[in-house]
Amino acid sequence: MNEIFVFGSNEAGRHGKGAALYARRHHGAIYGQGEGLQGNSYAIPTKDANLRTLSLDAIANHIVTFLEFALEHPDMTFLITPVGCGLAGYRREQIKPLFEGHGTLPRNCRYAETWNEQ
Repeated sequence: MNEIFVFGSNEAGRHGKGAALYARRHHGAIYGQGEGLQGNSYAIPTKDANLRTLSLDAIANHIVTFLEFALEHPDMTFLITPVGCGLAGYRREQIKPLFEGHGTLPRNCRYAETWNEQ
């Protein structure tokens, strides 16, 4: 199976720090693409094009888009990092429920071990 690294991004796709930089260096994230599949990574915006943190509602909408994509691609496995919990400044307990808002994660998604770090 093809594992996809899911990371927090900004809408401008400036993958210059944190998990976004890691995704660019190691998982084919494309500089200038702020959302969606790119290489073996998937970007979920948590900041706007001016690098201002998005609201939880806006992030939730991007997460729904991701979850729909994951359901449409059962041949891929998605490793979800704690998006929004680094540079965007949210806490894990604010973000994780957004992935589980409609029940449980799709079967082809799992959380990265970094969710357990504080």
